[in-house]
Amino acid sequence: MSDDYERPKMMSQAEPAALSPGVGEESVPGDDFGRDAFAQAVGASHEAMADMQAYLDLLTTWNTRMNLVGPSALASFWRRHAYDSAQLLALAPQARIWADLGSGAGLPGLVLAILMKDKPGAQVHLVESMAKRTRFLAEVVSSLNLPATVHTSRAESLAPPKGLEVVTARACAPLPKLLDFAFPYVRSGATALFLKGKDVEQELTDARQGWTFQSVLHTSLSDPSGRVIQIQKVARV
Repeated sequence: MSDDYERPKMMSQAEPAALSPGVGEESVPGDDFGRDAFAQAVGASHEAMADMQAYLDLLTTWNTRMNLVGPSALASFWRRHAYDSAQLLALAPQARIWADLGSGAGLPGLVLAILMKDKPGAQVHLVESMAKRTRFLAEVVSSLNLPATVHTSRAESLAPPKGLEVVTARACAPLPKLLDFAFPYVRSGATALFLKGKDVEQELTDARQGWTFQSVLHTSLSDPSGRVIQIQKVARV
């Protein structure tokens, strides 16, 4: 395992774009990182930002009826949720077909779908076992006409979508269990990109008790204590 890598640049809705000055490796986003900072950091179009705002509005409304995200987290939505999710595109800039396991409130899946909306062939599969959450996901997908498919299913019970290139998850499960969920997808040829927190090293150690795999750690662009684990070639011990 290694965390030595050349930091990728964020990409716009259609083509790769350089990180804007002041947002990147040398400048960690703070609490004042809002909508405009997000748009600048990812090079999002006006149309994409309109969809992102509509998503936030729907999330805020539905969150009063069910616990999709912590209420206090909405105040830091653009950094803590949107930017944290969007950074994955830089790690797989050519990928078109994604699966988001345990999608919940649509993070990162809905953010990815919004930013890839105008990319030919893009499709994000949102996999969530709780029906009330998939109703929310379906509402956002339908309202914003996103290139996404909602699956009311446990991740391990769903056949990997055809042509899948990347499988991702955020706040879904500890890595040993997450590999159980993701194994059919990675075995079919997909690369795993999992958003993790400060305990990632212990999760990797625990996971290696039951799995062998190749991994690379990428420092999170949204939070220096976070990591994105890139995993391939997974096999059971």
